[in-house]
This record gives sequence, C-alpha cells and structure tokens, in this order.
Amino acid sequence: MNAHATVPFVDLSIQWNQIRADVMPDVERLFEANAFCLGPWATEFEKRIAEYLGARHAVAVSSGSAALHLAVIAAGIRRGDKVLVPAHTFIGTVWGLLYEGAIPVFCDVEAATGTIDLADAERRLDDGVKAIIPVHLYGQPADMSATMEFARRHNLTVIEDVAQAIGGRHGGRSLGTIGDLGCFSFYPGKNLGGAGEGGLIVTNDDEHARALRALRDHGQSQRYLHERIGYNYRMDGIQALVLGHKLGHLDDWTDQRRAIATRYKNALTATSLQLPEIVHGDHVYHLYVVRTERRDELKAYLDGHGIQTGLHYPIPLHRQPCLLEIAAGQSNFPVAEEFASQGLSLPMFAGMSVDQQQRVIDAVLAFFDGE
Repeated sequence: MNAHATVPFVDLSIQWNQIRADVMPDVERLFEANAFCLGPWATEFEKRIAEYLGARHAVAVSSGSAALHLAVIAAGIRRGDKVLVPAHTFIGTVWGLLYEGAIPVFCDVEAATGTIDLADAERRLDDGVKAIIPVHLYGQPADMSATMEFARRHNLTVIEDVAQAIGGRHGGRSLGTIGDLGCFSFYPGKNLGGAGEGGLIVTNDDEHARALRALRDHGQSQRYLHERIGYNYRMDGIQALVLGHKLGHLDDWTDQRRAIATRYKNALTATSLQLPEIVHGDHVYHLYVVRTERRDELKAYLDGHGIQTGLHYPIPLHRQPCLLEIAAGQSNFPVAEEFASQGLSLPMFAGMSVDQQQRVIDAVLAFFDGE
C-alpha cells in the first residue's frame, strides 16, 4: 500500500463492489415497476429483517430519526411526559421526544460502555417519567437485562435506540427486540447502510405495528382514509432494495469489524489509551472509540499522517444550544463529559485492509512512544 495514501475513516465502495452485480438488475426492475415508495421490495425487506432479528413486526421508514419519532407516538408518550435518555448520544435520540413536546431527562453513562447508567437514572426518576430510551452506543449493547428490570419496577415503556448496533445481541436476543419497540437507522455509514436515508421500527405488539404502519403513511388505514395525524415517513423502494441485498452480507461484515477491533486491542493495549470493552455480552463495533486526555493532539497527529478519524460526540446533549432550556436544572454528567472530551473514533469499516489498519496502529504507537 502507498504509505502516502489516506486511510479513510470509512470506505463504503467496498460494500458496493460486493453487491453491484446483483443490485443493478433489480434497480432496472424497480424503475420499470415504478415501485419508488414502499412497494414489493420494502415488503420483502421487512419480512426478511424481521426474521433476521426475531421480531414479529418490522416497519420500514424513511430514517432512524423517523423511527424514533413514530415509536414515541406509538408508545403513547405525550406533551409533558418525561423520558430517561443518556446525555452522551447523537441528538437524533431525542428529536422524537421534542417533536411531541415530551421532556428528555438526561442521565450520565457507564464509564466502561458509554451506555445509560441506571443508577444515575434511578436518582433522576420522578412520577412524571413514563419511558426510558437505552442507546446501544458505538455497537455496544446497553445492559438490557437490568434496563428491563428497572422498567418493570417503575412501569416504564422501553424504546431501544439500535441505530449503531444492528446484529448485536444481549441475553441471546437481538438488540431492538427486547424492549417494547426497537429503532434502527440505515444511514449509509451504519453497519447495515442504505444508499441514502432509511430506518426501521420492530415490535412484537400487533397494535403498535398497526399504528406504526398508518403513522408512516399519512395516518391512512386505507387509501385516502386518514383516521389520525400521520407523517410522510415511508421508506423509498430503492433503499429497501439495496438493504435487502446487503442484509445477507451483514454477519460477515460484522465478523470483519470484530476482527479489526481485536487487532486494535492486541496492538494498542500497551498504550495509555482507554480501549473499548465488551461488557454486556456483545459488540458489533459500529465505531472503535478510544479515549485519552490527549485526544485533540492525537487527532491532529493522525490527520497529519493521512489517517482520518471521527468525534462521536464532542458536545453532550445537555450542552447542545437547542437543548439548553430543557437541560436547565439538570447537571452532573461527569462520565458523559469525559466521553465527549476524550473520545476519538479510529478508522473502522468492513473491508479495511490489514495494511490500512497497520498504518493506523503504527501511527498511534509512534504518538505514544516514550510515555
């Protein structure tokens, strides 16, 4: 490999080259059938991914944010209701709550995983809290056994944010199928990513599924009969087509991510970096996030050596400008602040070559040489 070539943070062309020959004839068929909004490819994708996840129902929608919004509505969360959420996550986790006038109650996160800290959530609980949204961050499951027990004790609905963790499992069950509703994103860079935006909600509740199918399609129970306020959140047919072709490769791509993570761990253990841990039984490594107090120095060093990195996420939710009013009076998130200030995402993608990864490893080791 050219030592001067950039090591990309992610390279999706590798996946495309694996599926191109199979996808293009189906694209022709889709255009000939005018199956642009939902349609037969979406129906087939819903069936296949429900089987893959072990869910009774899968409802394809236009994005992960749309999935979370509709899950909030289906769960009966209304204006003024409070919902426990981790302070360290992508802002899409809370958009649906805000759209419905619900109130996010920010909680600190576990030091080992970055997922919601239930002990901290317990301290922030009051009678207004109606639900909890555990986020399976970076591909690491939240502690769903403890979350479900917590939810049962306090009569809370559980909406899983699985945007970064498709294919992960906890206690033998697929993430997204453990709570009341599970929400997935198929943004292109995700472990299972489309050719644009896409999302999914899974549930084992027949009533939730009926409501979700109407909500995503203008509130229709039948053509032009709108029984409730709805949204234009349908999945494009071409997204379902691409995702259907990629689904068969997902387990192999996940195994590749795990192998890359193992090489990183073996090579970087001797440094002062805090490396990702497998704590709650599984990890699908959507991101490989290391932590160091020298994060900004390390990022600049790697950038200077042609190695792209990412920051996920440098500003926690309670400090986002659009959430300051909501977060007023909510405080004390030391671990979330640590993740925000110290986390650096190293290159991680299916198809990453050993040579590419070795360049990353050599550069990180050189940065820490002499510590």
